[in-house]
Amino acid sequence: MTQVNSPFLIVNVKSYLYDEELLKLARAADEVAEDTGLPIYFTCSYADLRLLKEHTRNLIITAQSMDSLYPGRGMGHVLPDALRAAGASAVFLNHAENPKTVSGLYAAIKRAKELGMTTIVCADSTVEAKALACMDPDILLAEPTDLIGTGTAADDSYVVETVKGIKEVNPHVLVMIGSGISTADDCYNVIRLGADGTGATSGILKAPSPELRVREMAEAIVRAQQEKKEQ
Repeated sequence: MTQVNSPFLIVNVKSYLYDEELLKLARAADEVAEDTGLPIYFTCSYADLRLLKEHTRNLIITAQSMDSLYPGRGMGHVLPDALRAAGASAVFLNHAENPKTVSGLYAAIKRAKELGMTTIVCADSTVEAKALACMDPDILLAEPTDLIGTGTAADDSYVVETVKGIKEVNPHVLVMIGSGISTADDCYNVIRLGADGTGATSGILKAPSPELRVREMAEAIVRAQQEKKEQ
């Protein structure tokens, strides 16, 4: 199983990039992970998992979802074992663009644990995040759905209260704050306020240089963590 360390950055390309364009950004992120020592989770479509695994060394290759089935019948579903074999060592679950039922989410978390895959589970509010913390995911992404893609980050009080609330329920869960994260300063701020990690989609892909934006974000996270240790 991939060790889950804090802090971290997640580069979530969703379905905006694939094949060679995806690989270009992944290789740049791979260099950043090597240079900074920061764990970087990099998502891609199912079809590109093996491509990224075979052409990067430092990234934590992350599937964008999966189902809970076992090898056998299940036409059209996403087999966890196949994702793992293709190179995914982590998986997103319950994203706002691909939500699951409570029972389906719990079963998928269980399957991921059986395969040694890190689980990144999404919640759209502090209340939901606290409830999902009881399912014992590795990382909880607490993001107000209405801020996704807006470029407006959650305010400081949301970050502080959400991290505190989740840790009170399950101190072992790492807390990621997303939605509206656009700049290195946004990343620095959420880590300074207590989050274990952060990440972005549009904040990276809409930047003049997505490759440079990944580096700026990673360096900001490392700097925030170092300053916290020195306090």
